[in-house]
Amino acid sequence: MNFARVFGAQSAIPSAHVITIEADVSRGLHAFAIVGLPDKAVEEARDRVASAIKNSGFTSPKATNKKIVISLAPAALKKEGAVFDLPVALSYLLAVGDVSFDTEKRLFAGELGLDGTLRPIRGALSMALAARDGGFTEIFVPKENAIEAALVKNIVVHGAGSLNEILEHLDDEKEFSLAAVQTSADESTESENVLEAIRGQEHAKRALEIAAAGRHNIALFGPPGTGKTMLARAFTSLLPDLSLEETIEVTTIHSFAGTSGGKVLKRPPFRSPHHSSSHVALVGGGAIPRPGEITLAHRGVLFMDEFPEFARDVINSLRQPLEDRVVSISRARGSETFPANVTLVAALNPCPCGHFGTARCTCLQTAIERYRKKISGPIADRIDMWVQVGDIPLTEMTQKNERSSGESVAARKRVQKAHEIQNVRFKKAKNVLTNSDMGAKDIESFARIDADAERALVDAAEKLQLSPRGYHRTIKLARTIADLSGEDQIKTPHMLEALQYRPRDW
Repeated sequence: MNFARVFGAQSAIPSAHVITIEADVSRGLHAFAIVGLPDKAVEEARDRVASAIKNSGFTSPKATNKKIVISLAPAALKKEGAVFDLPVALSYLLAVGDVSFDTEKRLFAGELGLDGTLRPIRGALSMALAARDGGFTEIFVPKENAIEAALVKNIVVHGAGSLNEILEHLDDEKEFSLAAVQTSADESTESENVLEAIRGQEHAKRALEIAAAGRHNIALFGPPGTGKTMLARAFTSLLPDLSLEETIEVTTIHSFAGTSGGKVLKRPPFRSPHHSSSHVALVGGGAIPRPGEITLAHRGVLFMDEFPEFARDVINSLRQPLEDRVVSISRARGSETFPANVTLVAALNPCPCGHFGTARCTCLQTAIERYRKKISGPIADRIDMWVQVGDIPLTEMTQKNERSSGESVAARKRVQKAHEIQNVRFKKAKNVLTNSDMGAKDIESFARIDADAERALVDAAEKLQLSPRGYHRTIKLARTIADLSGEDQIKTPHMLEALQYRPRDW
């Protein structure tokens, strides 16, 4: 046999691309070529594969007088990384007749060490999704990636430690040496940052609970050292665990980016980029588009501390993703659309020195205006809640903390109940999971307002000069407050509480 076909995959978001690896071996002067638009890492597979095959007990391709051509199809798709080492090695061994097994309905992915061991790869979960959707029944990956790949149902996942382990498993004359991997039901990890660790700031804690219940964007502003960062980091303790669908979605993204560590991510991610981060680091990009921090925070929290210290173009790049929940990136070598459904939590000082309105403030008026103008009107309008975090009295700091140790747990239960109400409400709605996802038509259908609350909203909208976006976001926020109260209809107290978060007096 001089020809063989094996199947692999090129990782991508949300699902990988199935790649056909074909090997053709013929007599002639020795040559080993890989075609199909490979990058440098794929081209270097020739040396890795040759050494791995030799150290696994077979004749090295470099020790033969044969012309070897490995084709990765479709040829027009760019192939990246070392994930093709394993299928390339298997296709060669099949083509020269050193091994024999059925390649149909099986997909292989893995990087080979020179001794034939398998090393972990990026994007194993997206490959498992592509394999299942492509009609494959089995997928072989490095053992470090097996747990995440096993999140995908209706496909058998095998985690291997070496090339020989896979060959022994595929040999019908030998007992199977690999077992199908199943995901474990590990309990979610509690956040180390909890509400009860924060003294005072009851108004801000209430605002965080509302934001978590409806996944609303929130800005915390006030003097330095008042607990804004602690409040933001405690925000994730209020969020419920991810659903199975969301777990797969989030783990796929982090597996592709190489930040999952081979683990299944069952808690909402928390990303906190430094204020010196570039536009590309935040929203993604590059010659070949890659996801940025806002995509890595998908279904979780994007915390931007010292918000006005970010570059103006970086802040303004949040406009589209905060509105559309996706990031569209176009480059000369391709375009990608990455998911970006995040809850933005921003922390900022009222002025560069942080002591605006007190005798300690040393800022010039021009510096204050320049500082505040970093946050444009369109960005401010997309933030549902503006919450002032003031100084804490020293008498309260010296008192013993008598808050219940279960404050975060109780708040999370209330948030969970609100999420369950929204799940029932939006069961038949398209692309709407929480109140913050509602569009104008959804608001008409799902956010019923009584007459008094509507009059209060109209009056306040005129006085505060709310934009249509601000008007709708206020209704969505009031809908969340009503959910926390267990009310089917938005009433005046809910609307008035929502309106107090709209002014931007900072």
